[in-house]
Amino acid sequence: MVTERSTLTRFLIEERRRHPEASGELNSLILDVAMACKAISRQIASGALAGIIGSAGAVNVQGEQQQKLDVMANEVFLRANEWGGELAGMASEELEEPFRIPPEYPRGKYLLTFDPLDGSSNIDVNVSVGSIFSILRAAVPGEDARPEDFLRPGTEQVAAGYAIYGPSTVLVLTVGTGVHAFTLDPDLGEFFLTRQDIRLPPETAEYAVNTSNRRFWEPAVKRYIDECLQGVSGPREKDFNMRWVASLVAEAHRILTRGGVFMYPRDSKDPEKEGRLRLLYEANPVGFLVEQAGGLATTGRERVLDVRPDGLHQRIGFIFGSREEVERIIRYHAEQTDDPGSGSDPDSAEEAESWNPLYGLRGLFRTA
Repeated sequence: MVTERSTLTRFLIEERRRHPEASGELNSLILDVAMACKAISRQIASGALAGIIGSAGAVNVQGEQQQKLDVMANEVFLRANEWGGELAGMASEELEEPFRIPPEYPRGKYLLTFDPLDGSSNIDVNVSVGSIFSILRAAVPGEDARPEDFLRPGTEQVAAGYAIYGPSTVLVLTVGTGVHAFTLDPDLGEFFLTRQDIRLPPETAEYAVNTSNRRFWEPAVKRYIDECLQGVSGPREKDFNMRWVASLVAEAHRILTRGGVFMYPRDSKDPEKEGRLRLLYEANPVGFLVEQAGGLATTGRERVLDVRPDGLHQRIGFIFGSREEVERIIRYHAEQTDDPGSGSDPDSAEEAESWNPLYGLRGLFRTA
């Protein structure tokens, strides 16, 4: 079985052979990231036995309560990737400023951004969590990266991926030539290729959204969800299933496995923020993977990978998944004539029609 499957190392070597001009530094960096994911996977598998479950007693730059595993995973990523000479700098969701490579190590030609442990609030209930990463080219190879060097649109990523720590540990990767999944053999300590050229089905009957935020949604999102909820008797003429794990990695992995659409849209709950998920550490790498698998990733108004960041920790509305469903949501945003702003819940026909006559015409919010 081992000899029949390609390892991650072999896969990367074969990819490099297609580009004779490549130096091999990208391969080395990806293998260092994979090593970090192996170490994190081992710690998570130990759970409470390792004494790393629970709050770290601190708040991170995002204003969120840090878990002990957040701190551990961030440290593992930094230590695994600082020394190899491939990087000019790193930026983490857990750090306010970019991490400077220690002076004793050489600087390279890449930048690494990462969310060391996505979904860490699920750890205490033993639900799947993961790590997300993105690789960019350094503005000035061989020199320390500046904060502004990380503020690049997702179209400039050279590689991206995530590791999901569940019943098995799976590393999902793109280097711009499709999406591939590698499963960790814990006995050998190797990632083996288990799914190649992953493709998203264009259609789906499954969506993921946190419905507790419904009262803050924009009309376009309400319209889409209400149509889904009407099932076979509604305008979509089919029944939909809803899923919500509260872990972006788990949601993305399910969608890349069997299709679907994920929505964490912009809302009016906090008018100062354009969304909830981080552009550099979450939306860009997942968006790159989804597009490479034939799906779409959008804010609702524009392609996620085209957004030019204005800050290291910028948040953004994020919708991705099967192409036909995402195209429908984009179309609904384009047809939306006004922004609700206040976040009120338009459950009457009068309120819906004051925003967009399409709602009234289709009868989605009529009470009688």
